[in-house]
Amino acid sequence: MSKDPLLQPYQLKHLTLRNRIMTTAHEPAYPEDGMPKDRYAAYHAERAKAGVALAMTAGSASVSRDSPPVFNNILAYDDAVVSWTKRLTDAIHEHGCAAMIQLTHLGRRTTWNKGDWLPSLSSSRHREPAHRAFPKLMEDWDIARVIEDFADAAERMKEGGMDGIELQVYGHLLDQFWSPLTNDLTGPYGADTLENRMRFPLEVLEAIRERVGPEFIVGFRYTADEAQKGGITAEEGLEISKKLAATGQLDFLNVIRGRIHTDPAMTDIIPVQGMKSAPHLDFAGSVRAATGMPTFHASRIPDVATARHAVAAGLLDMVGMTRAHMADPHIVQKIREGREEDIRPCVGATYCLDRIYEGGEALCIHNPATGRELTMPHVIVPAEKRRRVVIVGAGPAGLEAARVAAERGHLVTVFEAADAPGGQIRLTAQSPRRREMIGIIDWRMAQCAARDVTFLFNTWAEVAEVTALSPDLVIVATGGLPNLELFETRGEADHVVSTWDILSGDIKPAEHVLIYDESGDHPALQAAEIAATAGSRVEIMTPDRTFAPEVMGMNLVPYMRSLQDKDVTFTVARRLLGVARDGNALTARIGTDYSDHVTDGRYDQVVVNYGTRPLEDLYFDLRPLSLNGGAVDQEAVIKGAPQTINRNPDGSFQLFRIGDAVSARNTHAAIYDALRLVKDL
Repeated sequence: MSKDPLLQPYQLKHLTLRNRIMTTAHEPAYPEDGMPKDRYAAYHAERAKAGVALAMTAGSASVSRDSPPVFNNILAYDDAVVSWTKRLTDAIHEHGCAAMIQLTHLGRRTTWNKGDWLPSLSSSRHREPAHRAFPKLMEDWDIARVIEDFADAAERMKEGGMDGIELQVYGHLLDQFWSPLTNDLTGPYGADTLENRMRFPLEVLEAIRERVGPEFIVGFRYTADEAQKGGITAEEGLEISKKLAATGQLDFLNVIRGRIHTDPAMTDIIPVQGMKSAPHLDFAGSVRAATGMPTFHASRIPDVATARHAVAAGLLDMVGMTRAHMADPHIVQKIREGREEDIRPCVGATYCLDRIYEGGEALCIHNPATGRELTMPHVIVPAEKRRRVVIVGAGPAGLEAARVAAERGHLVTVFEAADAPGGQIRLTAQSPRRREMIGIIDWRMAQCAARDVTFLFNTWAEVAEVTALSPDLVIVATGGLPNLELFETRGEADHVVSTWDILSGDIKPAEHVLIYDESGDHPALQAAEIAATAGSRVEIMTPDRTFAPEVMGMNLVPYMRSLQDKDVTFTVARRLLGVARDGNALTARIGTDYSDHVTDGRYDQVVVNYGTRPLEDLYFDLRPLSLNGGAVDQEAVIKGAPQTINRNPDGSFQLFRIGDAVSARNTHAAIYDALRLVKDL
């Protein structure tokens, strides 16, 4: 029997959890019609099959109609949820994993113009900055109704086969009552005493217990320290924790530290790359020590070593590794098999959460099978016939193609013009806060090394080099180079440099810098941070109505924190029309899409961020020699079928291009291109 602390079983009431690793409540936004249907079940089943002990589903399921979903949440107030929950729990239980679900009323953390267009409710009359709706201050009949809604939802979850539920008590309605920052009520639920502030959450708990009975597992996920002036302090949080334990009605505490009402607050609770790992772990341990209660916690615990420490040191009973399991659903299996080095790392990019908060679905930046379990494999199946595969380019797309082809059993050779792999990620990782991105490359290089992929670095591949290897399949993953061609000028803009020039250090920032950002992604803000840190006066300009829309909320926070105390301004709705030299300076001609207004601005340096232009010459040189002429059967790609197009009977190999060699997109798109093409070749 293993002595690994993480692999020890844990007894939670009557429920035996097979190890100490769980996925905490999160909403990947996969429900259909508000129900956890096949895609949702497949996502959780994949992690259950690989050994997770407890899947805490939803994040959170809404208990009331005036808590409309803002992240495509499960609708726990609809009776139809019972049958879908049963299918979900069956899919999880089939693999020996416990299944629970998080319930909530969002309170002010939603809006009124969704669902049934009912006013949002809260114990506060102030809006939550992140969701902008001004709530109705709750009346006594609202409180009674919502308590009943919680009890009804809990009963539905029990009927659906769940092993237990967790109530969401940070940022949502229950927390809004017990936080002095969000309680404007008077009377028995008012903010004047802790007893009054806790009354509503405890009445919800009592109503649930009466409905589901004493054996059904119920816990709280709550903030025990709001880390903000005027809010719940660590001392009061410990008092709250002791009061919760004293009720005798709770089976576990899932501890959080901080608030989620703004993007910066959210990012402190759920840190992104470049921020400290497990920042609240010791605090969670102090709650466990003070209460003696089963204690769960998750907050950027991305690696097995940290998780193992959390359990071995007695800080936690169950450790949440949620984003880590989005990157690699097979963590527990790999621990059991002694293959920890094979675990695909979570690099903290938080592409998953940022997509949710922008109204999308959760996707891992470098595991495109996550959330696509019905169509994409986490484990590659060997091919029936071995083929010779040549890949040109060792960026994320090329390396994923090489990894998957090698796992298929093919003989793989990779050409790379640079002296090291990585492509644009290697450039990105030069920024200290984003250096974890190199894990995307390092993991694939290790996987390729284990499968004898041949790499030819410092080699500029031409037709002769490729055809000399007699390939059956050629994949062009050459990426692109910075695009400096402004649409308005129909040619490369004069006197400008690219964000790549600044990021690489090839060109130093000047005294007064204009960063013209038409892509809205990371390189512009990275360049701005470098320039501002060097002492430059920086203006970030975009023709869009918001700046950096592709960076999204949580990833934007570290940039803004870095730039706030520096000489940086943001200009929106302005379009760069051209640049002319003016002595030792530059004059930028600046217009707007909203009128004919044009002005001039004087700068020492103009930096352009306008995506990449594909490095496609080799692809077009190879097309006449290929069987398919470079054509892709898109239906076959979508359906997961082999590519069979034959446009040139005299051709000697299939030819495809992927990633930025096709068009400027992002890391996830490049890796997804590779996986869904090569898994069937």
